[in-house]
Amino acid sequence: MLPELIILGIFLLVFLFDTFTPDNGSKKFLTPFTTVLFLLGTVAIWLVPSAPEAVFGGMYVDTPVCKAMKCILNVGVFICFLQAAKWVESDVMGFRRGEFYELILVTLFGMYLMISARHFLLFIIGLESASLPIAALVAFNKNKYESHEAAIKYIMTAVFSSGILLTGLSFVYAFSGGSLYFSDIAVYITSGRMSGLLLCALAFVLAGIGFKLSLVPFHLWTGDVYQGAPTAVTAYLSVVSKGAAAFAFFIIFVQVFGQVYSQAWEWMLYAVIIATITVGNLFAMRQKNMKRFMAFSSVSQAGYIMLGVMAADQLGLASMMFYILVYVVSNLGAFAVISTIEDRTGLVGMDDYNGLHKTNPYLAVAMTLAMFSLAGIPPFAGFFSKILIFTSVTGTGSMALYMLVLIALINTIISLYYYLLVVKAMWISPDTPKIETFNSGRCEKVCLTLCVLGIVFMGLVSCVYQYCVDSVGSSFFLALN
Repeated sequence: MLPELIILGIFLLVFLFDTFTPDNGSKKFLTPFTTVLFLLGTVAIWLVPSAPEAVFGGMYVDTPVCKAMKCILNVGVFICFLQAAKWVESDVMGFRRGEFYELILVTLFGMYLMISARHFLLFIIGLESASLPIAALVAFNKNKYESHEAAIKYIMTAVFSSGILLTGLSFVYAFSGGSLYFSDIAVYITSGRMSGLLLCALAFVLAGIGFKLSLVPFHLWTGDVYQGAPTAVTAYLSVVSKGAAAFAFFIIFVQVFGQVYSQAWEWMLYAVIIATITVGNLFAMRQKNMKRFMAFSSVSQAGYIMLGVMAADQLGLASMMFYILVYVVSNLGAFAVISTIEDRTGLVGMDDYNGLHKTNPYLAVAMTLAMFSLAGIPPFAGFFSKILIFTSVTGTGSMALYMLVLIALINTIISLYYYLLVVKAMWISPDTPKIETFNSGRCEKVCLTLCVLGIVFMGLVSCVYQYCVDSVGSSFFLALN
């Protein structure tokens, strides 16, 4: 459990630093201390070789594919730390900077457990460890009513989704002979018959995890929470939380319920994916607040991520992991621009970006590249991630999956419209710029540079995707015919 132990060690060091450092100016070093320590921990997780192992009676497994997914999440968290540095060090938030980092690390620990869990009890522990601190993060800005409202909506929806998920798991426990191990349930399903109770269990589990992924129709919290939460927290919610939930979703549905793929959950996911991509696109067109705009964009992107689950094989998992990594740099690149502008001017409207290239050309270029990548415009990384995930789905040879990819491609064309609205405002709008020229902080510049480099080069450097493929390799066991 090296990754978990490293995260716990970082958490304890940050907690001790925050608790015992006197308030005489020394606390300002907490941000660089945490960021550098986390970077070193990420490098250690990546470099230390791992062989497939199981502990706690097989409830937890450590495989190369799990380690690779945890490294992808760490990349997102590291970029979020850089993005949030200016906001955390502000006069309003400075005295609570330690709480911010500690809550982030606790949620990341929970996501690690979700990724490595092979028992539903451990999965639920990880899910709740990741969900409850996020509610505190959403309400982190005590001086804004919208932040409180967003936290209440998030926690209420999280409570109901957890209740639905646990109800579904109780059904699973009932028809699997009293076991919550993924392998035992898969074996029991293989030897048993299809039942109405299994269909109910699948629907409830899909609903519970669908909340974390903002899948339609479980997405209704997304717009309000993304708008009300602090921008740094919104960025974290949009990528890291979504990536962990997507990987756990793949493992649960393919390994546990793989034997009833065509009889049960295939058609459930068809409907959910089509609705998620389409509804996300249609609602994104109507948004003028940039945070709500990115909220519904992330809903649509969740549908594309779920295409990897439909492939239900090694290539599908590798393509999904690569898509999540590209989504991390693209989405966080956009949020880095939004956060930088909001911190300096307080403006978050799309119309406020009119003529941005005249006053802040570097921010305009970074936002343009992020929009192009999210839209899937070549030659940027988002284009290659979409191509790879479409290829993994069509490789199964199913005519229904070909139709699903066709609908996704049509929605990709639709998404070009609203992504290019942002580009149009920054480069073509004749209005006088509302945002004055300003200098970004060093951490913000590093964050934007990393995101831009990832957007430009990640699709062109094949070793990144090959790393995902090699990580999946033979360490991933599929419970499919």
